[in-house]
This record gives sequence, structure tokens and C-alpha cells, in this order.
Amino acid sequence: MNAPDTEPSAITKWDPALTEQLMGLIRPVIKGWHRAEVRGLDQFPAGGALVVANHSGGLFAMDVPVFATDFYAKFGYDRPVYTLSHDILFAGPTGDLFKRTGFIPASHENADKALRAGGVVVVFPGGDYDVYRPTASENTIDFGGRTGYVRAALNAGVPIVPSVSIGGQENQLFLSRGEWLAKAVRLDKLLRVKILPISFGFPFGFSAVLPVNLPLPTKIVTQVLTPIDITAEFGEDPNVDEVDAHVRQVMQRALDELAAERRLPVIG
Repeated sequence: MNAPDTEPSAITKWDPALTEQLMGLIRPVIKGWHRAEVRGLDQFPAGGALVVANHSGGLFAMDVPVFATDFYAKFGYDRPVYTLSHDILFAGPTGDLFKRTGFIPASHENADKALRAGGVVVVFPGGDYDVYRPTASENTIDFGGRTGYVRAALNAGVPIVPSVSIGGQENQLFLSRGEWLAKAVRLDKLLRVKILPISFGFPFGFSAVLPVNLPLPTKIVTQVLTPIDITAEFGEDPNVDEVDAHVRQVMQRALDELAAERRLPVIG
């Protein structure tokens, strides 16, 4: 019997017509509220590709909508953008909407199927650890030691496309990941969640996820980087840790460049 997070139909649920409608609805928010830019899509490879990205914005992470609106605007809806996601995203009445617009349960099986089918798969190796990083570390690439994405790209024989974003982590002040708090209330046991982030924002001030503060209209810039052919650069039997270190180094350099361009928080 298949485990819930490896359902064989995960990638077949994508609905291009619904996705196009959704992109039309969210584009004014992405381009208006966040004044988002995506750079570097001209060098995006054909076929399956694993987009490895930093994750920003806490509960209101805009990384996927920012990337997807420009990707679909440039390439159309013949090639789906899938996002590997935590099971909790599919709970409740919106679960089917997420599945039909490209979000798939995070597993090596689902990633492999999507990549081999020619899809673009977005992965945030740092996950919730990254998306709730403290504001003091907002421009630091930190995957929390997770390297499984390298094996996913190798298994499917696709390039890694590093992508970095800046601005999303400015939508409120992130104070702590709250790992101690998550353990104290046993979220790690109940929901496989190891953090309970503490932040300060508008309009409620201090928050530990609840009450939910609204995201500030911070400018978000995403830079898509040169694809990395792992076998061509590291050989037929590459060291996963070495590849991971290289990917993070490339991403950190690009994020530093974006940070150097930024003049003011939120405004950009």
C-alpha cells in the first residue's frame, strides 16, 4: 500500500486552466503589493528541472507565487510548476485547490515522477527552518543541513537551478524560530513541526503564529541562476555534501549581490 505522501496521482492532479485563472487573480497582488521582479528566466533549461530556492516570509511566503507568475507568463502553461510541500498544506477544504495548482506532497517518489515527466519542481530544502529564520539572518542561505535535493536531481537526471529571493523576510520582524516552544507544547510529536516562531508585526504586535499579522508591502526580487549539471561538474559519482556546499555557495553569493543593491527595508 502506498503511503499518503507518495500517492501515485499527485502530479496528475495539476489543472492548467485553473492554474492560469489563479495566476490572473494573484498577479495584481504580486506585482502591486510586492512589486515583484523575477530575473534570469532567459537561461532557464528545457525539460525537467529542480529549482532549489531559499524560503522567506513566514506564514505569507510569496516565493512560489512570485516565481510562478513570471514563469507562466514567459513559458505558458504547457509545462507545470510543481512545489514540494508539507502534508499540512493539504489539510482542510483548500487542499484540493493546492493539488490542482501544482503543490505536491514532499517525497522523493513525487519529485522523481514530476521531474521525469518534464515538470519544473520547486524545492525549499530549508523548509520551515528557513522560512522563519530570524530577521538578523534574513540574507543567509541556511538549509539546516538538508541535502536530499541533490539526490533527487541525480536520480531524475535533471539540472539544479538555484534561485534566490530577497525582501520576503521583511514582511515582519522575525525574532526566533521558537524551537524550544514547539517542543514545550509537543508540536514536534503532534504535527511533525519543530518550530513555533515568534515574530512582531502589524497589526497585533507579538505573535507565535497566532494572532496572524498581515504582511507588509515589501518589494521582492527573485534571481534565477545558471543551471548546474551535477554530473558534468562533479563526475558520475559525485559527493552529495560537496554538491550541496557548491549550491549554497553560489546562492549565497547571489543573495549577497541582491542585498548590496537594496537601499531600504520593505521599500527595496
